[in-house]
Amino acid sequence: MANVLIIGAGGVSAVTLKKCALLPQHFDDIYLASRTLAKCENLQQEIGKDRIKAVFALDADNAQEVTTLIKKLNPDLVVNLALPYQDLPIMDACLATQTDYLDTANYEPKDLAKFEYSWQWAYQAKFKEAGIMALLGSGFDPGVTNVYTAYAAKHFFDEIHYLDIVDCNGGDHGQAFATNFNPEINIREITQPGRFFENGEWKETAPLSVREDLDYQNIGVRASYLMFHEELESIVKHFPSIKRARFWMTFGDAYLTHLRVLESVGMTSIAPIDFKGQQIVPLEFLKAVLPNPGSLAEGYTGKTCIGTYITGLKDGKEKTIFIYNNCDHKACYEEVGAQAVSYTTGVPAMIGAALMLNKTWHKPGVWNMEQFDPDPFMEMLNEHGLPWHVLECESPFTK
Repeated sequence: MANVLIIGAGGVSAVTLKKCALLPQHFDDIYLASRTLAKCENLQQEIGKDRIKAVFALDADNAQEVTTLIKKLNPDLVVNLALPYQDLPIMDACLATQTDYLDTANYEPKDLAKFEYSWQWAYQAKFKEAGIMALLGSGFDPGVTNVYTAYAAKHFFDEIHYLDIVDCNGGDHGQAFATNFNPEINIREITQPGRFFENGEWKETAPLSVREDLDYQNIGVRASYLMFHEELESIVKHFPSIKRARFWMTFGDAYLTHLRVLESVGMTSIAPIDFKGQQIVPLEFLKAVLPNPGSLAEGYTGKTCIGTYITGLKDGKEKTIFIYNNCDHKACYEEVGAQAVSYTTGVPAMIGAALMLNKTWHKPGVWNMEQFDPDPFMEMLNEHGLPWHVLECESPFTK
């Protein structure tokens, strides 16, 4: 028997649950918990009580409350699909109960818009001593992009020198301004300075100040902006031959105009303000009035293209490849009622969980995705809705 507790009931969780429910050979009993019990109950009703055995209200900020629930259910694995603020309390609960842990995004303090792996890497010795495993960042980026890098290192290169992760959402949801995942987390991320790794050091750029027009497979040319993304931090650590690593994401002009106006009037701030005698955080209020990302799925058209350009040496000769996936918003909605951004995160979470539960990927400690054999994960991507392709490029990605 392999039982799993999934924490979080948003768009990504819905995809992960539906994918897990189809695989009883990996997931016997599935439990679901979230701050809002009604969300859990709705998902249980949609998927079926035969697969979602029980649902619970849970404050995932409270490590003791999470610990109590884990002790009650005794799952083999906790899948954290809640907010990045809650990573550490849930990891503490897993330590207290000696339970394996998986998430899709690294820890971020609520009062500081900064995300990095240092807080979670600090748990390495504790998890190893407890004989339990934590798998960090089992989404798409981070997640699949890390595995792409490991796959390239295993099958295509002797040394990797240059890496550029590119993320394009070429879809249209018809909204004037909306984010494709949690608005609060999304806006905190993209309003931070850009960072990239070059020649052994991190270099910083002003937020969304570096633009390149890149051509994406089956989508076309899109304006792409240099950002910092957490997988860069772990990839350059685990592949020390890398000379430069960058991350690019597409944004339309209308989106950026809205964002800059909101930022200029203080609506993206995370500093509390006094409003009619109450303390409120402007960004949390903005989140409340923006469309729920899950509501975008119906009628969403177009595709995503997320991939990794890698240049390095093979048998002494330089070569460049591009490993990528296209995901269609309409097809995702028809399959699981979600848009492609939720799908591309929810499916890898399921795959990572399955590989941990069947012990294909399992060793005590805290690990990133690229530290395991990539082949089983890559095989499951093809089997479960995220087929990938490898292109041999005529020239390096040198922009």
